[in-house]
Amino acid sequence: MDVIDEKIIAELARNARIPHAELASRVLLSRTAVRQRIERLERQGHIAGYTIVRPGENADDGVVSALVLIYRQDRMRGGDVLAALKRIPEVVICEVLSGEFDIMVRLEAASLERVREIWEDIARMPGVRDTTTALTLSNVVNRPRRVKESKEPAAGG
Repeated sequence: MDVIDEKIIAELARNARIPHAELASRVLLSRTAVRQRIERLERQGHIAGYTIVRPGENADDGVVSALVLIYRQDRMRGGDVLAALKRIPEVVICEVLSGEFDIMVRLEAASLERVREIWEDIARMPGVRDTTTALTLSNVVNRPRRVKESKEPAAGG
């Protein structure tokens, strides 16, 4: 990825529906060159997925979020737990941690009842020793994924 790719991604992050012609004028390329770069960025995995937000609705309406911190029986042999977590559609983030907890899971479910069901399922998984769960009360910062910084030197320096 180069500086122009970074600019394209920044513009798309602001408005994913920006016409190629307008995007091209903002990054000083032809419309065809922008389309080709976007296709390449999609193939490389830098651009993936589409989001639908209905007009007048908050994207978080009706979603209950929770963090589940999981202690495993054996930190070195927890592949079955990770495989089972991958199969739960409400698991939006699953990370293996260092420190006191072994796994951190973020759930986004349609109801508090569904969060409870998932928590019970996780607690019953073979290899899970204990869990700690916290419900999200409010979302203060929700930044899109950061783009890696360019390795190119600054202009004029």
